[in-house]
Amino acid sequence: MVFTPLHLELADRINRAIHDDGLEPGARLNENQLAEQLGVSRTPIRAALEYLAGQGFVERQPHRGVLLLKRPPAPAAAVNKSDTEDDLLRRIAYDRRQSNLGDYVSEKELMEFYGLGRAAIRNALEKLADLGTIEPKLGYGWRFAESGWDSSMRNESYRFRMVIEPAAIREPSFSLAPGWASDMRERHLQWLRDLSEESSSVTFFEMNAAFHEGIAAASGNRFFHTAVQRQNRLRRLSNYDWKYGAERMQVNCREHLEMLDRMEAGDQELAALLMLRHLDVASKLRPR
Repeated sequence: MVFTPLHLELADRINRAIHDDGLEPGARLNENQLAEQLGVSRTPIRAALEYLAGQGFVERQPHRGVLLLKRPPAPAAAVNKSDTEDDLLRRIAYDRRQSNLGDYVSEKELMEFYGLGRAAIRNALEKLADLGTIEPKLGYGWRFAESGWDSSMRNESYRFRMVIEPAAIREPSFSLAPGWASDMRERHLQWLRDLSEESSSVTFFEMNAAFHEGIAAASGNRFFHTAVQRQNRLRRLSNYDWKYGAERMQVNCREHLEMLDRMEAGDQELAALLMLRHLDVASKLRPR
C-alpha cells in the first residue's frame, strides 16, 4: 500500500492521541471514534492504522478491531508540513480558482505546468484525493470533484452553514468525542504560539475544517456531519490560498477556543450563538 502525506500525518496524530489518553498495550483503537476525534473520514484513518501496523505498533484482528501492541515513541513537538508541499497545494488552489486548471487534469500536464517531477505532483493529487477535492478518472487523469467557487457560492455556503452548524450544537444528542476537545485546544494554542505572516494557510484550513467537522460529528446526527464535510470539500481549494492575513487567523482561533470552553461547560445554547456570530462575521470578510 502507498501511504500518502495525509496518512502519515494522521498516524502521527493517532500516536499523539495514544500518549495523550495514556493508552497501554492491549487497548483497542476504534476507527469511528478516531475519525470523529480527528475530523476525517474512516478511509484515511484505516490507512494510517495500516501504517502503524506495518511499524509493529498495532494489529488488526478479525472481528475484534485494532489492538495496540506497544506504544510508539513519544511524538516530537508539532511542526508544520513541508513548505514545498503546502506551496504546491496553494498554487493548485490559486490556479483552479483562476480557471487556469480545468475540470480534468493529467499528471503529465501538471508536471509541465508547474515544472515539477511526478512524485511531487502525485503526492499533491493523492493528498487532495484523500480530502475529497479531486478524484482519479477511470483509466486516465484526474477530475476536480466540485465546480469552481465564486462569490455567489461563498455567500450561499455561509448562509447554509449559519443554519446547520448552530443547529448541530443544539441537538439533544450532542456529545463531544473523548479527547477531541483537548486535542483541538492544543492544536489551536500551538498555532497561536507559532503564528506569523508566513504560517501555512493549508495547515490552518485543515485545522479549521477539523474543528467544524468535529462539532458536526458531536451532534450525533450523520446528516449534519455529512453536510459540513461537503461544505469543507467545496471550500478547500478556495481557502488553501488564504487571503485574510495572520490577524484574522488569530481571531478565528480565539473564537474557536471560546466555543470549546462553552461546549465543555455544557452551555450548548451560548456555544450555538457564538457559532452563529463566528460564521456571520466570517461571511462578511473581504480579501486584504
